[in-house]
Amino acid sequence: MSLDSLLPIAPARVKALVLPLGQIRGDRFSSFIERLRPEHVVSLRDVSPDGRPNRNMFSPLAFPDGAVFYELITHIPPPSHLALSPFDFYREPLAVIAIADGDELNRVAFNKRQSGNAPTIAEQNIRTLYQELEDLRDRFGKALVHQVLIFDHTPSKENPVPMPEGLIAIPPPDECKRTTLKTIMCDITSQLLAEMTALAKSFEAMSFIESPGQSHSTRQANGAAWGADDTGSANRRNSQFNPGPQRSSSTSGLPDRQMHRMSMPVAPIKHNSAIVSSNSTPARPSTPVRSGLSNPPTTFDDLAAGLSTGSTTPDQVTRPGAGEHFRSESSDRVSVQGFGSGGLNDRWRAKGKGRVTILMGSLYLQAGRWPDALKELIDGATVARSINDHIWHGKALELVTITLLLLGWVKVEFQVPAICLPPQDKTTAAIFTALDAAITDPSQPKYIRNLQIVLPDLLERIVGLYSRISVEHLPPLPLAETTIRFSKILSALHLADGKLGERSYDTMIFGKLPSTPLTTSPRLIVVPNRQQIVTFLFRAFPSSSSELLTIADRVSILAGIASVLGPLGHHRKKAMVTRELVSVLISGLVEARTRGAADMGIHPAAGLVALNAANGHGNSAVALELGEGDVEQGIGAFLALLCKSYGIVGFDMKKQPSDDALSTEDSDAAVIDRIRGQAAARFFGFTSVKLNILRACINFSEALPDFNGVLKFSSDLLRTAGSGVAPGPRKEDASPVIARDEQVRLVTNISKTSNLSKRLGLNHLAAEYWDEFLVRGVALEPLPNTRIPVPHAKSTLPGAVTARTSQDVNPFIYNPFLKQANKAAADHILVADEPATFKVTLQNPYDVEVDVENLRLDTSGADFESSSESTIIGPYRTQILKVTGTPRGPGALKVTGAIIRVRGCRERRFPIFSQPWTPQADVKVKATGLPALESTISSDVRIGRPLKVEDVGLNVIPQQPIVIVKSTTLPQASVMVLEGERQVFSVTLQNLSRTTPVDFMLFSFQDSTQGPLQAGINNRDAAPAELYEFEYILMKRQGLRRLNKKEPEKRYIAPGGTATFDFEILGKPGLTNAAIQIDYAHLGMPPEEVKEQFHTRQVSLQLTVTVNASVELARLDVLPLSGSMPQPLLSLTNLESKSDPATLAEEYCLLSMDLRNAWPNSMEVQLDGEDGVVIEEHILPGNVNRVIVPLRRIYLQDPHASIPALNPSRQRQFVVSTRKITPDMERSNREAFWYRERILDTLTARWKTVSGPKRSGYIDLRGIRLSPRMMDAIRIDDIGIDISIENPSKKGLGGTAKGSILVDDFVQIKVGITNRSAQPVYPMLRLMPALCHRPLNVALDFTRKFAWNGTLQQALPLLAAKSSIEVEVQAMALCRGEFEIGASVEEYQIWQEPKAAKDEEEAKGGRQRSDTQTMLDAIMGAKERRIWHSRQACVVKVEDHD
Repeated sequence: MSLDSLLPIAPARVKALVLPLGQIRGDRFSSFIERLRPEHVVSLRDVSPDGRPNRNMFSPLAFPDGAVFYELITHIPPPSHLALSPFDFYREPLAVIAIADGDELNRVAFNKRQSGNAPTIAEQNIRTLYQELEDLRDRFGKALVHQVLIFDHTPSKENPVPMPEGLIAIPPPDECKRTTLKTIMCDITSQLLAEMTALAKSFEAMSFIESPGQSHSTRQANGAAWGADDTGSANRRNSQFNPGPQRSSSTSGLPDRQMHRMSMPVAPIKHNSAIVSSNSTPARPSTPVRSGLSNPPTTFDDLAAGLSTGSTTPDQVTRPGAGEHFRSESSDRVSVQGFGSGGLNDRWRAKGKGRVTILMGSLYLQAGRWPDALKELIDGATVARSINDHIWHGKALELVTITLLLLGWVKVEFQVPAICLPPQDKTTAAIFTALDAAITDPSQPKYIRNLQIVLPDLLERIVGLYSRISVEHLPPLPLAETTIRFSKILSALHLADGKLGERSYDTMIFGKLPSTPLTTSPRLIVVPNRQQIVTFLFRAFPSSSSELLTIADRVSILAGIASVLGPLGHHRKKAMVTRELVSVLISGLVEARTRGAADMGIHPAAGLVALNAANGHGNSAVALELGEGDVEQGIGAFLALLCKSYGIVGFDMKKQPSDDALSTEDSDAAVIDRIRGQAAARFFGFTSVKLNILRACINFSEALPDFNGVLKFSSDLLRTAGSGVAPGPRKEDASPVIARDEQVRLVTNISKTSNLSKRLGLNHLAAEYWDEFLVRGVALEPLPNTRIPVPHAKSTLPGAVTARTSQDVNPFIYNPFLKQANKAAADHILVADEPATFKVTLQNPYDVEVDVENLRLDTSGADFESSSESTIIGPYRTQILKVTGTPRGPGALKVTGAIIRVRGCRERRFPIFSQPWTPQADVKVKATGLPALESTISSDVRIGRPLKVEDVGLNVIPQQPIVIVKSTTLPQASVMVLEGERQVFSVTLQNLSRTTPVDFMLFSFQDSTQGPLQAGINNRDAAPAELYEFEYILMKRQGLRRLNKKEPEKRYIAPGGTATFDFEILGKPGLTNAAIQIDYAHLGMPPEEVKEQFHTRQVSLQLTVTVNASVELARLDVLPLSGSMPQPLLSLTNLESKSDPATLAEEYCLLSMDLRNAWPNSMEVQLDGEDGVVIEEHILPGNVNRVIVPLRRIYLQDPHASIPALNPSRQRQFVVSTRKITPDMERSNREAFWYRERILDTLTARWKTVSGPKRSGYIDLRGIRLSPRMMDAIRIDDIGIDISIENPSKKGLGGTAKGSILVDDFVQIKVGITNRSAQPVYPMLRLMPALCHRPLNVALDFTRKFAWNGTLQQALPLLAAKSSIEVEVQAMALCRGEFEIGASVEEYQIWQEPKAAKDEEEAKGGRQRSDTQTMLDAIMGAKERRIWHSRQACVVKVEDHD
């Protein structure tokens, strides 16, 4: 059965006061009551009747179908309830059941002062329990049954202890039978029914019974055994009651201020103005004000009381004796009647007899004799109606209604008494006929249907009788409770779809509610409907006159109203009533606390610490002086239900009030669910109403005092007042709706309450922080460039050999170590055992500072140790806090949030929400009211923008060394060099790590000339020769390089050690700065064993370079040689012994260079050529000297070959140039390139200083540019032509020297043709004789001066490669003079390689030739026939014979 004291059948229940006896713990006492509670319904069929003839008035044999309902209570009813007896006789406890713990019997003596002759402690304790039972009989003399139940006691088999009368031993649950407790309750019921006979006879002997609100003396006599004097006072144990003298109850219903539980605040002695706590803002008056739902005055006494007090506020109370004064006035207002049989005395006697009859019916109802109760109650109701005794008439009808319901429950057929039927008129008869026709359920018995029809009207009539304004009027408490009980009857009918049956009986008798709650959908066809029930129920709403109801009674009534509204689905009305209930509790608690502080001589504002100190608890030992088991349960759930009804934005909207508070989960999913639930609650209800409710809850918690409640509701108020917005760049308004002063007060209240709870030892109490978006970002602060670990793939290892120097690397091959480190990848790499700094972005959208006591990072994956930081976040801002942490091992690491403890709040994990987010309402409204909010929270449908939790993924690599540049031989990292000069310097590196060595090092170099060179290389308009020049300088003329050594040093630096390396710098134009980049790492294995990627760090040395000019090549020219060379020239060029002077002109040419000394010191220049030619020249500062160098003429096999590319990427592909160039220009450029390269291969130039510091270097000759004239002087043609004349008469004539012949003599002109190329030629020879020293038109007119045999032009057969041929022609001079004979060879047909030979060559090559070379050759256009001329003509002198 439900513990509800306002069940509809409450007048039929028997109160049994359950008290602890002996030594027993609170949890054991509660468990024993729970074992006894299921047996609260005792059927009379199981009860044995008393055998005494004078004790069988309530014999169970008379109605075996009946039952006795027990209401087990653990406290004495308040005097305001006992004052209503015997009108409400069910309010008095008729049985006292004392519970003892059998496990404590054998442990220690209960009372050491009582020295008995008992041999054992158990027997001594049993005697002590019996003595205490006798004391209970003396103290609770009005109770009919006194019984001691010793739970978990098994009598000893060897020495059994006899149980005195009144003591019953109950074995433990495992030894207890199913009928043990039932049998005990039946025995108690048997005693109760027997003792009720004497009680009933005592009532029958009474001539008159006062109504509630009548003579004070009579009522005091009736209730004397429960609290009238000290001898009959109730048991006042420290764990249950406060010691002190009792005061008699008064008609005003004021509580007995000495009868209160220790778990409740100190009861007030007199009413003063309520003092609310200064720690919160009260939303309502501390005492209830008059409400529109309150009942108006219903009697003349109420009106008189209102006029006499002059105020309706609960702050004023009538003076002592005022109630008696009003009652005397009301008693005087009686009508004057005559004497005789119809006089006042007969009427008084009839009234007394009728009331006694009704009281006897009440006893039969409690005893389970329901037919007898029905008979007595009908008789009493008839008498009361006849004499207009309205109150007792209503009481009789109320008990008749309960009796009929119980008879219907046990399925005993009955007939609705006529007294319960309304007056028969046409309208009423028509209504009942229509209701009877509407209810056509064949399974419902007719007598039940008849009761169902008259029940709503009957209940209305009863309340009307109670509310009649007459001489006797019912006090507000029983009237309100009766209204609530009747509303529960109507509510049970409505919940059972308007049918009186098993469902409705379960709700009325046992308090079982349907499993499915009602929705807000209308149920108009169900009778009675909800509107009628609510209208009827709110008649019980208490008025604001505090002298009529105690605070406890007012709270009980409001709680009863709320319990009816909940199952009906009126959650908002229930929340409104609950709000009023909280206001009443606050007023009572604050007043009690104020009075208690005043009694101890402490100012009420001194707080809890001063109160505890006054009680003798130094250092704030405890917050409340609570006895064992006195902590009330359910207050938190009650307030949580109130907040839920109004849609308060709580911490976890899905969490039920009954859930364990310690099981809070802070995972990403749980936090997102909480945010979604809070967002849904923000769009439910009115914010101002929510804030007022939370302020009331804070006041209530402070008045208790309840530390946990103060913390919870203060944080909920801040959360509800907040916006729930994660502001972004658009500056969304995230400010709260309450004033800044209130925010400061709430935060201060949380901080003070938390500090006080910790001082009291309640360390588990803490508030929940009110903003889920506290952490808005976590980012790894970039490391210094020298400590950033750069990831590399295994393929980037240079040949998997750490000893490879950087100059072995082709500069055109991609060097990943020179690439700029990827910031995105480098920012997510940590090194084990090296601290890293994180920037945590925190937001505070409130106007009050947030004190962060502790903040550390929350990670997953690799072991990570985070430091703890604290800060104060300013109002309404975003703040960045730097937190350091150290990874302890390699592996994947993920920063998922931060674990933060705000002052006064629970330490919890906050995920990272970097994206802005704003709560959005659902535009599709599918339901209204609280069920809509609950369905939105419980559903998985996401409304609005998605909410994403982010994390920071990191990779922790093993320990790595840290290398710095300790020293260098260069002063201040700067150097001055001359062009062409090389200088060597040393760099010393130091390993700062004490545990990790450096076993991998790679040197890379950068200088200021690389950028322009790379830009020139990337220029598509550049000529191939220019590209080659750029690539040559980039590859062969590096500004920095490692110094080559015969035995390269081992690249290893021990932990804490140093290593020195030598480098060389080259002076070249444009070099202004350079850098040495050292990539190092600890691989821990040979490079070839590296399986995955590895990481390196970089340390660099920046150099400032100044390059000054030395010796420059100012001008260059190439001069051909002809004829014989003079002796001085031969001596100058050292060619005296190198070649035949006759052929010197054919083999050599002269190279003329102008060299300028740009250095302020004298220079000595040395030029080295072919054949050991060495030329030295001394140049003064600022002077230009011309140097002549003999140069051997050059023959090129293929002068038109394509210009090669040093860059491998250009070798593999053909890049179309955007330059427009003719084939002739292309051929000329290629020839100039190849001849220049041959010159540079054979010629070198060096310089050294003669005075000043010793410096030396080379002269850059790559500035040579050859013109076509220069190339003609250098070139040796593919076809060589040699002309000579042979006179048969004179041998030896001819050659290149001038010869002489005679006129008209035949001579042989011999022309030798040599093919130096690798391909055959189809030659055509042309001889061209001419006169010397004549103009061109005269020189070629030789037909009458020179004769020849044959033709001067003739085609020769195919001339094979590397072969020669000689052609002879007979000629004759016809006149004297000098003739020169020239020759030219023209290719009259282009030779083509046979296809078969070409295929054979390709087969030997192994693969088909690509078309790249063909495309390069196509630039020069189609091949054309070539022509060669003789370099020197043959000069012949013709003389006469004489």
